[in-house]
Amino acid sequence: MKLEAKEDFPPATENDARSGNSVAAIRKSILDHIHFSQARLPVMATCNDWYVALAYTVRDRMFGHWMNVVQAIADPQRKIVGYLSAEFLMGPHLGNALINLGIHDNTRAAVAQLGLNLDDLLAQEEEPGLGNGGLGRLAACYMDSLATLGVPALGYGIRYEFGIFSQEIRDGRQVEKTDKWLRLGNPWEIHRPELSCTVNFGGRTEWFHDERGRLRIRWIPNRVIKGVPYDTPIPAFRKDFIGILRLWKSEAVESFDFQAFNVGDYYKAVDEKVVSETVSKVLYPNDEPEIGKTLRLAQQYFFVSCALQDMIRVHLIRGKALDTFHESFAVQLNDTHPAIAVAELMRLLVDEHDMDWCEAWTITRNVFSYTNHTLLSEALEKWPLPFFGHLLPRHLEIIYEINHRFLEEVRRHAPGDDGLASRLSIIDEGGQKSIRMAHLASVAGHRINGVAELHTKLLSRTVLRDFHAIYPDRFVNVTNGVTPRRWMVLSNPKLAGLLESAIGDRWICRFEEEIEKIAPLADDPAFRNHWREVKRGNKADLAGLIHERTGNTVDPDTLFDVQVKRIHEYKRQHLNVLHIVTLYNRIRRNPNLDITPRTFIFGGKAAPGYAMAKLIIKLINDVGEVVNRDPDVAGRLKVVFFPNFNVKNGQMIYPAAELSEQISTAGKEASGTGNMKFSINGALTIGTLDGANVEIQEAVGPENFFLFGLTVDQVNDLWGRGYNPRRYYEENAQLREAVDLLYSGHFSPDHPARFVPLLDTLLNHDPYMLLADYQAYIDCQDQIAAAYRDQEHWTRISILNVARMGRFSSDRSIREYCKDIWRIRQGV
Repeated sequence: MKLEAKEDFPPATENDARSGNSVAAIRKSILDHIHFSQARLPVMATCNDWYVALAYTVRDRMFGHWMNVVQAIADPQRKIVGYLSAEFLMGPHLGNALINLGIHDNTRAAVAQLGLNLDDLLAQEEEPGLGNGGLGRLAACYMDSLATLGVPALGYGIRYEFGIFSQEIRDGRQVEKTDKWLRLGNPWEIHRPELSCTVNFGGRTEWFHDERGRLRIRWIPNRVIKGVPYDTPIPAFRKDFIGILRLWKSEAVESFDFQAFNVGDYYKAVDEKVVSETVSKVLYPNDEPEIGKTLRLAQQYFFVSCALQDMIRVHLIRGKALDTFHESFAVQLNDTHPAIAVAELMRLLVDEHDMDWCEAWTITRNVFSYTNHTLLSEALEKWPLPFFGHLLPRHLEIIYEINHRFLEEVRRHAPGDDGLASRLSIIDEGGQKSIRMAHLASVAGHRINGVAELHTKLLSRTVLRDFHAIYPDRFVNVTNGVTPRRWMVLSNPKLAGLLESAIGDRWICRFEEEIEKIAPLADDPAFRNHWREVKRGNKADLAGLIHERTGNTVDPDTLFDVQVKRIHEYKRQHLNVLHIVTLYNRIRRNPNLDITPRTFIFGGKAAPGYAMAKLIIKLINDVGEVVNRDPDVAGRLKVVFFPNFNVKNGQMIYPAAELSEQISTAGKEASGTGNMKFSINGALTIGTLDGANVEIQEAVGPENFFLFGLTVDQVNDLWGRGYNPRRYYEENAQLREAVDLLYSGHFSPDHPARFVPLLDTLLNHDPYMLLADYQAYIDCQDQIAAAYRDQEHWTRISILNVARMGRFSSDRSIREYCKDIWRIRQGV
């Protein structure tokens, strides 16, 4: 069957209930869906009924654009992006769709005519927690930009039934609650059972001769499951185009054993259904036990196999031969989670489609490119060989063959250098033999990119140094970016309105070229005053939310000092806490001390099995408990941990922040995107020269960035000379006083030794060099306190930060991927 777009799709009219954008049309559509989709009388409809009816109303308007992407996918001359990612942290859909479709104001009016408040309906939406943090949110920003730039794209991932856990704080500790984001259904997705795929696991392989007498290999699995796709449209900003997020749910091929049921074995009758659905049950299962590792690898293979089968299906119904598959698709591996796609495409081409190995490898090499997101060795996935072979026996054989041919190439490149071959090998022979997934992706990827200039340089000099030595042309940099549609227009309407009144609205889609036009306004006193009013309003809104969620009352006229991100030792939230304790000690010594009042706002989740990160959360809350109730501190310091940091909460926090804490150890953060979200919303940055901080400092100007700390080279030099953290403690009275107060149990009187494991790590090991950077951090914070007192100057710097952040739009990132990696044209 050849894919063809229908030309007779009915044209939209302004007042049509399915496609019209007038207030009357939207109102009628909502009422129609209350009746025909929700089967409710308006007088009996719940808030969720109204939300679902509105979601269907908005979705109808996106469907009007669906045929344009179908035409692009059907066009054999257009290349399609297949974006493979284990995470897509999309955030709530409704508000974003209203902004991108240009119907936000009319929808608010239509909803008001029905006696409802749009904000209440927006709050009703469950956030799909299909990601852990920056990786998944980057994928979401990229899907937004792909659609807005008119690039036909399919984002492929897993429809996790339970996403990242919901975080509660009880007695200062993180408590994980199941994320039941699907409990009330999901009106944004379209179920596509007719596009289902089968996926094999386990079993064995055997040699056989085909009908032409050729020796072939057959995979005989011991388990087969079905992957069922669910499509979510991703609307472009003010264009008749969408991207498609295609998420896969695992199901049993045969979900009910009728024979077992007939003989009374009711559990066995549904056993296959239960086991099969486990694969897409939960985001990132605990992989400490063997069963967790098996499930995690099964998830990775499941979604890439479904994705590649789907892409091959699309390619063939375009009417093209399979040997031109690389002309139809550019496939991006978003980190190593989907790297098994390399072996799976080879299996599909060679085993299922009868292609010669060399021809299949040429196609594979031209299809894939690989984005590396980390320099941390523990985050570079490796799978033990026996374990991998038990689950994916055919893929282990294919990887051995890829590796054999690759190492022959390496030996021709560097004859006699067995050390180089060993270091480059996909198979790690040291200790327990394992498969290096980053190496598999690097061998196959025709492009390998880092996500910030510093990260790409370090990638080339450290973890992938040997690959860079033999394939220097494969390495490119594409610095991360964020979409201004969600992170400014939607989340910060007060600022967006001010910008629109000053420079128009072209910046929303042309951020790189247009936003700099506000720079001259930094010298306009009236504009600065409006800027402060916007920030003060956002701070007041966040203060109200903080009180609602935590019970804490915070003063919007204090400096909002914010660190929200995943809780991890390398991100150094505990360095921030040492600063708080240092200020607290100063006040204890001198209760009349005149300091700049601050509200410290933390947020973020610790991995459930990461004990030290969870202890840091407890530390923040215990320090806050003592500081917040000390009468000598009142009005000057406040510490808040905002629970369950996610996209929806981030939309409230980023616009209100005035100081952005980007204080990771130099060389540990690949890029970061939170640093960009803060900056485009007018927060100033205190940070190290790490990740994209380097480029942000260059863009906004060193004089508008609060820099501190060791550089990457200084970190490496200090380790080389022998880092002794205890010496910093002994020689710095201020640091010693802060650490000793924590050791004393002052902040944990119920359990004085609670933080000893964390403090002992700092004094005896300090792998992330907090103590080495402590004094520089404190000095920089003192400069910030002084700078904040001059509000005219602070506001001027804030405006210039936003004006010079143009390059950090995800639109720019996607243009670079299109030009330098995918070789794909933009435009609807």
